[in-house]
Amino acid sequence: MSNRAIAIFLLTTALAIALVAYLGKTSSEAASHREDLLIALDPTADITDFFMFRSYETGKDNNIILIMNVIPGEEPSSGPNYYNFDPNVLYAFHVDNNADGEADDVEFEFQFTNEFRGVNKDLKLFTSYIGFPPITALDGPGSEGIGLRKKYEVTMVRNNRRTTLGQGLIVVPSNVGPRTMPNYPALAAQGIYDLGNGVRVFAGQRQDPFYIDLGATFDTLNFRRRPPVLTPAEDANDNANPFGVDMLSGFNVHSIALELPASLLTKDGKGPGLTASPVLGAYASTSRRTIKVLRKHQKEKNGRGNRGRDDDQDNQGDWVQVQRLANPLINEAIIGTIDKDHWNAVEPDEESQFVDYYLNPRLALALQLEFGVPAATSNRTDLRDLLLKYSPTSKPLSELLRLNINVAPTPFAAQRRMTVLATPPDPAGWPNGRRPKDDVTDIAVRVVGGPNYIAARAGDGVNTDDAAPPAAFPFVATPFDGRNRVHQNP
Repeated sequence: MSNRAIAIFLLTTALAIALVAYLGKTSSEAASHREDLLIALDPTADITDFFMFRSYETGKDNNIILIMNVIPGEEPSSGPNYYNFDPNVLYAFHVDNNADGEADDVEFEFQFTNEFRGVNKDLKLFTSYIGFPPITALDGPGSEGIGLRKKYEVTMVRNNRRTTLGQGLIVVPSNVGPRTMPNYPALAAQGIYDLGNGVRVFAGQRQDPFYIDLGATFDTLNFRRRPPVLTPAEDANDNANPFGVDMLSGFNVHSIALELPASLLTKDGKGPGLTASPVLGAYASTSRRTIKVLRKHQKEKNGRGNRGRDDDQDNQGDWVQVQRLANPLINEAIIGTIDKDHWNAVEPDEESQFVDYYLNPRLALALQLEFGVPAATSNRTDLRDLLLKYSPTSKPLSELLRLNINVAPTPFAAQRRMTVLATPPDPAGWPNGRRPKDDVTDIAVRVVGGPNYIAARAGDGVNTDDAAPPAAFPFVATPFDGRNRVHQNP
């Protein structure tokens, strides 16, 4: 083996060790946009991204942020019926705080309802929002133009005890345009609710924070530079796109953002630097009702229910999970097509049935076939341990996004898109949790591809989003409005 080969091997080994170490010391590929056959038909239940990180807002660094984005590819001008959360979907966050791989220790559920209202009854038949007068408030004077208003309830489930954290909360409507909503940021600010005890929540439309050359990636890795490698200067510049096109520019999503004191999530109720179990695992899910006879059969088949979400009221069936998301890009780039729908339906702690996909990653093989550069295509115990374990020696295999809350948050201005692969490294980003700024596409391509792709600085050529996320709650940027949105083109 040459000295260069030895050096690359050592670099890869060190990276794998470093990634796991950031999760375990002192004691987680493109976002999910239309990633499997069934969920592509169900956009209001389709989770595009899941973020979990220690807050980097000034004075809030002992808090944990959970964000779920849904409804991929929201074209801002899609009127007259604009995008909304679905009252028939249960949106939830699930947290594992004892490292057993079962994320049912603390859960947060969001349920939405429709309210048809407005004084302009004739106009209300035409559109969800008519700005006569312009919409400047979510409730009371200035809200008359909201013909269809969404409200929601937040419930915490801990130790099998259900607690309502907030109800009658109002969703921030889609950003129609400047005549209808002349000051959208001020309108959206009204949708940030303080629920007490350090808990804040937001639900509404936001700009899609994910950035990727989506079309080039899924056109059989047809990147706009061959081979798709960045120079050292390009790789170090987090503010310019050297050769890729952000295909999600100008599009929006719907976000649920939840801010909580870390002590509300840990097993012992203690915060960063004090808790004996600093590593949390979590995922987001969406669920729909099914008829009772099918749910009864499923319970009998797997020997357990749907973890505290059973509800037989009004002759309806129980909630059944239709999608889950923890680490980015798992279903797109790791799980095979034949298993994608099944993967979405099962719990993360049942991941052992999919372990072969991690040990023999198809993305690595695709990179090798496309670019003729050897990739690490088999026996990838490093990927298995990184994505499915709390440490290389732990037993449970569970696909969770893991966050070591003892790792201090990096201020937004100092965050690096390549996280632990940056120089100097930024340990507060994916796979130690995930922040909106993290370039999970480039990180995943390099880690899954192996040492040659790390050394070559492989990537899609998109280093930054088209809208900078804010450094304060809800941490996702103001959505583009329907009149003035712009989509980047090659």
